[in-house]
Amino acid sequence: MYVNNPNIKLPEDSNTVIWKYLDLSKFLDLLLSDQLFMSRSDKFEDQYEGTFSEPTYEEIKKLSENNPEFLAYYKSHREKVVVSSWHINEYESFAMWQIFTQNSEGLAIQSTIGRLQKALEAEKNYKQFIGEVNYIDYKKEYIPFDDMFFPFLFKRKSFQYEREVRVISDLSENDLKINEGLKINVDINQMIEKIYIHPKSENWYKKLVIELVSKLGFDFEIEKSDLESDILI
Repeated sequence: MYVNNPNIKLPEDSNTVIWKYLDLSKFLDLLLSDQLFMSRSDKFEDQYEGTFSEPTYEEIKKLSENNPEFLAYYKSHREKVVVSSWHINEYESFAMWQIFTQNSEGLAIQSTIGRLQKALEAEKNYKQFIGEVNYIDYKKEYIPFDDMFFPFLFKRKSFQYEREVRVISDLSENDLKINEGLKINVDINQMIEKIYIHPKSENWYKKLVIELVSKLGFDFEIEKSDLESDILI
């Protein structure tokens, strides 16, 4: 279920548009399972995920001189935090299509912050928090560590094109072995407002997606991306 954390930054407008770009196989898994996959934080390609900037790390090292378990805890904590990444943008993003879909058979889910919050009410076992990612200079800027989620809500400035908002769960209190990640229950109809088909896809592919979605009992609005629409001149 979604839980508000006043320490975590989030757009004030619940109608803020967010996107998730994914391949057809992952999309079908979402619909078939009614579950959203959340990746273990240390499994992302960015090795800095869940770590601290240099100024913060130096402070933590000093604090852990007489308590080595303090630093060890922060290192192991990454294995217990799972994340689902979304992209904030009023419009679809050509860059996101390129990065997060492997071929022309990709999809984009359009939702809002408010819809995502309500969709998470379906999960009764684990708490979810939603936060906007901050992009900083890891060599100069400080990451506070008075909230355990802060290391997972900061990234290097080179990633700021992602404009990321994250669903985060801390499973430290749960006796779970997490391999690649964890699936949580979601209200699919609440979460998905509209589906966009990859701009380079063929018409048969759009028809296939519409048919699959219909057979699975959903009636989302489905559109072909207009990024590849015909020029006017």
